[in-house]
Amino acid sequence: MEDLKDEDDAAYNTNATAFNGSMDRHEIIQYYSEWAYQYEEDLAPGRYDGPMMTAETCAQYFKKKDRQNVRILDVAAGTGLVGELLAKKGFSDIHALDPSEGMLELAKRKQVYKTFLNEYLTEDKLPVPDSFYNCVTSSGGMGDGHIPCEALYEIIRIVKSGGYVVIAMREEYLYNVPEYKDRLEPLMAKLEAQGKWVNVERRVVPNYAFKKNGLIFIYKVL
Repeated sequence: MEDLKDEDDAAYNTNATAFNGSMDRHEIIQYYSEWAYQYEEDLAPGRYDGPMMTAETCAQYFKKKDRQNVRILDVAAGTGLVGELLAKKGFSDIHALDPSEGMLELAKRKQVYKTFLNEYLTEDKLPVPDSFYNCVTSSGGMGDGHIPCEALYEIIRIVKSGGYVVIAMREEYLYNVPEYKDRLEPLMAKLEAQGKWVNVERRVVPNYAFKKNGLIFIYKVL
């Protein structure tokens, strides 16, 4: 048991380094590329259940008979954990976005994604048409130095009217990450007041990652 605890601690520390706010974007991308081959072992189910929670949430909002026609963008796709689980639930038109080439190389091996976007999600325009996706998901993409608040504008731009946005993140990041503290949820509310989207659910989930609570936001684009 002590060995298992040591392994959990090591995995936690490796993951925490990516989110500690000490690296610029280029350094974060490099870190993920170097971590790629150990990533799924470090973030195995039980340590990190965000991908499972994200895929299950998507399945709640799209009927099984319709899932083959649902085009989904998996933001911060990493090695493809979310995409693999979405495919098992019957989704087949899944696209991946991640800034790390090393992560995407492993995601390609899963053979569940149709398209790969080697991009960092920010407020800058992606090479994606307006209203292109039925759903955008992100599990673990929110964190210090990761997806900025203003990226919500770009997410809304690429989602069809009536489509969904599913964002899964650690609850604590709302309070201890300067980018999100007193900014993320107020911006979400502002976009709702502007008629861009409507909140469907805000769910706190236990044991999201390393026994810490997660937060799942579900919005419907108008």
